[in-house]
Amino acid sequence: MGKDFKTPDKVIYVCTGSKCKKKGGKENGKILRNLIKENGLKGQVEVVKTECTDRCDFAPVMCFQPDNYWMHHVTEEQARQAFQEHAAKVKPEK
Repeated sequence: MGKDFKTPDKVIYVCTGSKCKKKGGKENGKILRNLIKENGLKGQVEVVKTECTDRCDFAPVMCFQPDNYWMHHVTEEQARQAFQEHAAKVKPEK
């Protein structure tokens, strides 16, 4: 019938509205997707690009769920560190 519908343990929402995208949101999303691959967490952690979150003055913005950890003015280094603290703790599938 097809593939099973699986939900990830963790979701990282990355705003890619116009201001967030211009200020690094798109690059942060790419970094996070690469970290998921490097850590063997595909299927367990997912990056979801969102449209504008109405927090343009704080761009770029991202949120880690289910921790409800919101970040603003996120640099690439901060994105990497937050990934380690909020997403990498999921055990990789074998």
